[in-house]
Amino acid sequence: MENTVTSLLPVLACLASLLAVPLIVLFRKEPFLREMSTFAAGILKFTFVLMMLPIILDGKTIVHTFTDGIGGINVPIMFRVDGLGMLFALVASSLWILTSLYAIGYMRGLKEHSQTRFFAFFALSLSATLGVAFAGNLLTLYLFYEMLSLSTWPLVTHHQDKEARTGGRTYLSYLLGTSIAFAIPAIIFTFVKADGDLSFAGEAILAGQDLGYWPALFLLLGFAFGFSKAGMMPFHSWLPGAMVAPTPVSALLHAVAVVKVGVFCVIRVITGVFGVEFFKDLSVNLVLCWIAAFTVLVSSLIALSQDNLKRRLAFSTIGQLSYIVLGVALATQHAVAGSMMHIAMHAFGKITLFFCAGAIFVAYGKKYISQLDGLGRKMPFTFGAFAIGAMSVTGLPPTGGLLSKIYLVWGAAEAHQIALLCVYLISSILNGAYFFPIVYRAFFKPAPEAEIATPGVKEAPLACVLPLSITAVGSVLLFFFPGLLLELTNLMTGAK
Repeated sequence: MENTVTSLLPVLACLASLLAVPLIVLFRKEPFLREMSTFAAGILKFTFVLMMLPIILDGKTIVHTFTDGIGGINVPIMFRVDGLGMLFALVASSLWILTSLYAIGYMRGLKEHSQTRFFAFFALSLSATLGVAFAGNLLTLYLFYEMLSLSTWPLVTHHQDKEARTGGRTYLSYLLGTSIAFAIPAIIFTFVKADGDLSFAGEAILAGQDLGYWPALFLLLGFAFGFSKAGMMPFHSWLPGAMVAPTPVSALLHAVAVVKVGVFCVIRVITGVFGVEFFKDLSVNLVLCWIAAFTVLVSSLIALSQDNLKRRLAFSTIGQLSYIVLGVALATQHAVAGSMMHIAMHAFGKITLFFCAGAIFVAYGKKYISQLDGLGRKMPFTFGAFAIGAMSVTGLPPTGGLLSKIYLVWGAAEAHQIALLCVYLISSILNGAYFFPIVYRAFFKPAPEAEIATPGVKEAPLACVLPLSITAVGSVLLFFFPGLLLELTNLMTGAK
């Protein structure tokens, strides 16, 4: 029996950014007040999340039910906050504050149009993200998942040019198309098989059910491909296409919120719908393992060939998301713990890299790796942070990425899957192969003749450089102080 606490805190955490939207619109002609409304909402949201943390660390679960059902379906719309949801909410809400600061420097520095619309949909998307994190059942999860797809589409198409419209069409086609074609049938099957119980509370929804191998496999793939924000091949093309968005969008939504919602949903399905032990007993986990492993390796190889910096980061993200899926699909204590930890470790490392890409563009208008020769000497803070972010995503000390990758490799060894363990190791080598030549080029290659004539340091605006410096430091601090993450993962897995 779960030890539950009924509270409005998860509702307030979601509403904090939602209620900021009318203020952002109201102050559309007052940039300072508009941006202060964004900051206030971000701080308030993070405060509500922090207020729930002691309750969760005490081994309790926070719940709140909105309705007993909708449209004649006897499934409540409800929130339920546990260790996994709390971990994700902490990452998303804290990084939104930094991204808001970064967005001010970026959008003002480039004199971007429609900034009010940008900040309004940014706030709306964060409400949807926390709705997914706190969803108490499959129906609630699905509703907020779709809300996130729709609220981020205007951000992806922000520039409103041909490239943005094409990227936006791909974005919506993949995310809505897969959820309708795969996720809805999977949810309906689960609803029928579980006699209408879609709750994540207590025992997993389908644990102990007589499923059979093939129905279980099709159900698993329905969820895995239906929640295509996880970016697994062949439903991954939306992510590189979405890089046409402004860099703050790429940074938070495509390094943290959107993509992490995808892998979060996959983790939630395996732990809350199947149950880890039942999932492993069904013997369908290895199919998902090898789909994820294929995605890890192929996306890493594609990243090597990309000259556009944001596209290289995008294909890196595809591989890192499948790191997380592969870990939970291995279905061992340490692999599942590593997957949960990697949500946070990758978020801090990758958002740093995206911040750096945007700062380079704001300061010098450069977006191709081949243009970065010698630029590290002009932007030492930006490229120093880039090096730290690259180390974290690669899994090198002293950054937090090393810890989550140790757990993932440990979990693969625990599952006696040496080939999959080698996938993790080979991928880490490939991570280094597509990141560190950028660092070498920036710091050690001679600058072009035209730029030698303008010596000195010239960084992006402080509002851009400060957030990327903080997230880089955060990547290091997570290596030395991972205690909170370990506590939250232990609540879900019992891993030590």
